[in-house]
Amino acid sequence: MSQTIVFTGGGSAGHVTGNLVLISKCAEENWNIHYIGSEQGIERELVQRSEAVNYHPISTGKLRRYFSWDNVKDVFRVVKGVFQSYRLMRQIKPDVVFSMGGFVSVPVVLGAKLCRIPIIIHEPDLNMGLANRIALPLANQMCTTFPETAEAKSSRYALYTGPIIRPEIRSGNTLQGLKLCGFTADRPVVLIMGGSQGAQRINQMVRSTLSELTKSFQIVHICGKGKMDETASIQGYRTFEFVGDELPNLIAMADIVVSRAGSNSMMELLTLHKPMLLIPHAYGGSVKGQVVNAQYFHKKGYASLLLEHDMTEQAFMEAMMELYQNRRTYAKAMRLHQDGEGANQIMACIREISGLWNRAIHKA
Repeated sequence: MSQTIVFTGGGSAGHVTGNLVLISKCAEENWNIHYIGSEQGIERELVQRSEAVNYHPISTGKLRRYFSWDNVKDVFRVVKGVFQSYRLMRQIKPDVVFSMGGFVSVPVVLGAKLCRIPIIIHEPDLNMGLANRIALPLANQMCTTFPETAEAKSSRYALYTGPIIRPEIRSGNTLQGLKLCGFTADRPVVLIMGGSQGAQRINQMVRSTLSELTKSFQIVHICGKGKMDETASIQGYRTFEFVGDELPNLIAMADIVVSRAGSNSMMELLTLHKPMLLIPHAYGGSVKGQVVNAQYFHKKGYASLLLEHDMTEQAFMEAMMELYQNRRTYAKAMRLHQDGEGANQIMACIREISGLWNRAIHKA
């Protein structure tokens, strides 16, 4: 008899991509797979592409760290989402719930706890996000990307597993990337990306320095949906709103990468030994997590760091030139990193926790 799992997590692509890797592994093992997410979030768009998953939308609210009248409204949305999750848990009867965090996961974790269903949470950042801090006391296990996160919690429930790396990210082809962008192999390539939603501040900086940057580099720029500038047409510059299956090829051809400091993208670039200039978020709830992530990578010698409040046109161009000139030093440091088998270790944890649940039922 196949087992049943519920995944949750959303609000950004980073809270979904790890789940998609695990969903693929669960499908290979013939699990019954369900996903509980928001009605309109990016998780619904990404997850519903998989025929192996039954998607269930619920009411959600955003977790804000500042005063807003929307916080009052969102309390009712979260409460509604808890009751919806509770009813879904009673219907689905999962053996285990796996959460990647994000505001959508809170009502799902609460609903699972009310039904006494085992819960595993995954923390991708060095510092725990607000949703996972709420979920931790309710969870049977917390898996972490960074060893320091598990050590900081000093808990038998915290387990360092390492990052969840998409297997396809290793399959990039340099020649395919050059062909896609119309670039030549005799000039260095910079890949600039601002996350799934794009980064307007980085976009503006790229466009204001483009004429100078293209004197030294070929630039491929992933700017985010709805953030294309159709007037920015120059030799050696190619822009995309969003890249899916072709992303491994773009990364493969890049000599250096400019990126936000989301854990998933950082870990993938680390695995591929791609020197990176990290520009963490300066606003919003992810500020602390991204800044700490970027500082950690900078200290390890994996990445160069440019804080947004220090980012002038001159500082931006100088940071890219410094990174390119010292790219071999950064790559050498990254080759010392052992990325491990994060996804396989988490799958072993899922099997163990769900097995404990099944044995408890049988004993009862």
